[in-house]
Amino acid sequence: QVSLVESGGGWVQAGGSLRLSCVASGSSIRFNIMDWYRQAPGKEREFVARIGSSGATNYVDSVKGRFTISRDNAKNTVYLQMNSLKPEDTAVYYCKTERVGIRYWGKGTLVTVSS
Repeated sequence: QVSLVESGGGWVQAGGSLRLSCVASGSSIRFNIMDWYRQAPGKEREFVARIGSSGATNYVDSVKGRFTISRDNAKNTVYLQMNSLKPEDTAVYYCKTERVGIRYWGKGTLVTVSS
């Protein structure tokens, strides 16, 4: 069982930065693949970024060069550093992992980017 809690969202002007955190509890996520997803108003949830247990990363094209996913296994935490934010980045951001075929999601944190 893994519980995920996101934080760090808020309001920011276009061009600004935010850092999201996802703190896991219940068990270590050291060996887990960790994902960030987002859901904009009226749209489906979409993949944003992934980090593997080895630290390998990948991103959706729309955030490449602007967002960086990282992890601190000692803190059981995953981060999403978001720079050069755009209004189209406005969404609820969710942390997700999967273990033994079960998907675990946090409740999300809202990011609002104004133009």
